Amino acid sequence: MINVDSKEAFDKTRKLLKEHHDWMKGTINLIASENVPSPAVREAMMTDFGNRYAEGLPGERVYAGCKYIDEVELLTVELAKEVFDAPHANVQPASGVLANLATYTAFTEPGDTMMCLPISCGGHISMGKKKFMGTAGAVHGLEIEYLPFDEEKMNVDVDEAEKKIAEVEPKLLLFGASVFPFPHPVEELVDTAKAHGARVAYDAAHVIGLIGGKQFQDPLREGAEIIDCSTHKTLPGPQHGMILCTEELKDDIDHTVFPSVVSNHHLHSVAGLAIVLAEWLEFGEDYSKQVIKNAKALGKALHNRGLDVLCPDLGFTASHVILADVTEHGLGGDLEQRLEDADIVLNRNLLPWDIREDRHYKNPGGIRIGTSEVTRLGMKEAEMEKIADFIKRVVIDKEDTGKVAAEVREFAEDYQKIHYAFESAVQAYDYIDVHAS
Repeated sequence: MINVDSKEAFDKTRKLLKEHHDWMKGTINLIASENVPSPAVREAMMTDFGNRYAEGLPGERVYAGCKYIDEVELLTVELAKEVFDAPHANVQPASGVLANLATYTAFTEPGDTMMCLPISCGGHISMGKKKFMGTAGAVHGLEIEYLPFDEEKMNVDVDEAEKKIAEVEPKLLLFGASVFPFPHPVEELVDTAKAHGARVAYDAAHVIGLIGGKQFQDPLREGAEIIDCSTHKTLPGPQHGMILCTEELKDDIDHTVFPSVVSNHHLHSVAGLAIVLAEWLEFGEDYSKQVIKNAKALGKALHNRGLDVLCPDLGFTASHVILADVTEHGLGGDLEQRLEDADIVLNRNLLPWDIREDRHYKNPGGIRIGTSEVTRLGMKEAEMEKIADFIKRVVIDKEDTGKVAAEVREFAEDYQKIHYAFESAVQAYDYIDVHAS
């Protein structure tokens, strides 16, 4: 047994937290699945709501002491319905994975078939087969069939998908991905899916902010019945989950989320979600437009500097994310580390053809780049040119990472304020110290 000094552990933990904040201040963060919330969201996350329980729906709680908690949750539901023009919203899932699991549980039985994208083509691990320990297979026991994929367009192949849906007759058709550069063909495939008995769901974890900003696609109007999502990517809220659905499916969702998937549902995160949804009514459209402009500009800038960014003929992306094949310059895992050494934070990513070429997810052929966080800090197209220069110097020119890191930190000094949010005296990465010295 290790002997740990309690005060030493206490102090070390706080020291590491502060060091992380200081490091973030000097980085360029391009992780497509992350964002930086406003100080108001962070304030909500620090409240006493995080200490309380509220099992069940508002007005039907198992616990007492929920009168203000109920009001906040009901407000969050109404905000979600307005932002996404949704007949119903459930804001209780504690993550996007749990939102997906609730949908699986509500509308399928173990042994049923679901169709979705494979992980190598952008599908999320929550959609995965049992042999990959994916949530759908390993937790709910679904059989997974993959949607045919067009590698040139980085999207579902509509003609082949129609044939396969008719052949497989899945109980659930799930659109959405973790690499999600272009809208999925919901409208084109929904009639086929429903004709063969499938419910149609859409995992919007990555693009829900863009949907709320009216800049991507509108899955509910295109025929999807359920939208599952997390709330901290292009929607820069707390780490939490949410489900939007048709009125017909309201009770199925509500009575599955609790008690099947959540007990207590992280009430401070619900409050933080209310804050970011209020921000979205005010700022969501402008932010979403700039995120996409920045992603297109960064894709073009990297392409012009010699990086093989996918889909140049399609403008590189229609969302927040671009994908690049880096095999001419190394492998994704190695370059991810070099870029982090230069204080540029992004992630390695499988390319659709990596498995065929015997590459592994630990060191695949691609990198994934997102513009959500840098846009929140006020960066625009001109800054994307500068970021592209930094990436080129590390990936293509093989410059010393320490030299590049020093310039990255200097560059980042001018981008410390949260934009597209109500005013605050707290900066994006400030450590909020509430400990009495």
